[in-house]
Amino acid sequence: MKHVQTRARRAGAALAAVLTWAGLLAGAAGCTSHGIGEAFGKPRSPKDAIHVSPDDNSKGVRPQQTLLVRVPGGRLESVKVVKSQDARESPVAGHISEDGLSWRPDGARLALAAKYTVDAVALDGDGHRSARHTTFTTAVPDERFIGYVTPEDRSVVGTGMIVSLEFNREIVNRAAVERAIRVSARPAVDIRAHWFGGGRVDFRPERYWKPGTKVTVALRLRDVEGAPGVYGLQSRTFSFTVGRDQRSLVDASAHTMQVRRDGNLLATVPITAGAPKTTTYNGKMVVTEMLEVTRMNSRTVGFGGEYDIPDVPHAMRLTDSGTFLHGNYWAPDAFGNTNVSHGCVGLRDVKGGSSDTPAGWFFDRSLVGDVIEVVHSKDKTVAPDNGLGGWNMGWKEWKAGGAVK
Repeated sequence: MKHVQTRARRAGAALAAVLTWAGLLAGAAGCTSHGIGEAFGKPRSPKDAIHVSPDDNSKGVRPQQTLLVRVPGGRLESVKVVKSQDARESPVAGHISEDGLSWRPDGARLALAAKYTVDAVALDGDGHRSARHTTFTTAVPDERFIGYVTPEDRSVVGTGMIVSLEFNREIVNRAAVERAIRVSARPAVDIRAHWFGGGRVDFRPERYWKPGTKVTVALRLRDVEGAPGVYGLQSRTFSFTVGRDQRSLVDASAHTMQVRRDGNLLATVPITAGAPKTTTYNGKMVVTEMLEVTRMNSRTVGFGGEYDIPDVPHAMRLTDSGTFLHGNYWAPDAFGNTNVSHGCVGLRDVKGGSSDTPAGWFFDRSLVGDVIEVVHSKDKTVAPDNGLGGWNMGWKEWKAGGAVK
């Protein structure tokens, strides 16, 4: 009998143990959404422990979407984000919040056409460590814009050079684009932008550059939205150096040109300017191109078939509309006496060009960026956007043309 009672007590204890275990399981299932494992200290999955936005393997992410790493509890230990763009990898700077619950990048916008890799490590409240690795790619824009820059990188230019960018797309968000272009000088000087419509922006100081100035142009246009759906492509820096100060004054009525270097008169050269029906613009013009020889055809500048000269020597472009200062071998009696050109300024030269002529002498001593000013012509002042004519605009008016106020 005693033996039977002992077996009954053992069976009752076993049953109580089973019931207690079942109760624990039921309690675990009923008290948490994370299940049994978490009730007994098992860590969450990395996806539940560390939340990353945009989602893993997302494609076509827009640049304005927020990059965010966060944890529902515990603390982020480390976050590393790498951007891969144009076959180059670069770290994305950011910071973990003071409470340790989130990480955000220091920059507000994502780059376009890039892959982002996120590696995060977090510690939950129970001391469990989780790590998560995610990737996403951003949208590739259908349209891009670029700016064609004057002057050339590492060039030596005259003191009248104006930094000019012409865009291949119409710019609507001018302030955003202007902020992405930085023009600086050493020694420092105030440099301002002026927009000529939506396709061009120029930068210049109030007065001509000082000789020896080094100018740096930083284009940070990559992923800047210049117009709806149209994003910049360039991210580059270039520089140029300002050489000696040479300015020339053309007097169309006196048929002369005074050439001054660093304020000193080098020479007074006889010239011929525009004829009475095809006068030369007045005003300050900047040399933008220098050609040992070029063809000049009247049809390309709005005239009829009045001339077609295949070998014009020592040609220096002054305007986009076709004004040049160039050598002339076909009107030998005009220099210093009469104006016979179709708007250009002519200097005596020989066929094929020669350094021994006034045109050759002047060409050899000139730089892109030199200023040629014309006075006493019976024509209007050259427009500030015809070539680099911005020096004909006062400083107040020039600054008013900037998009950043």
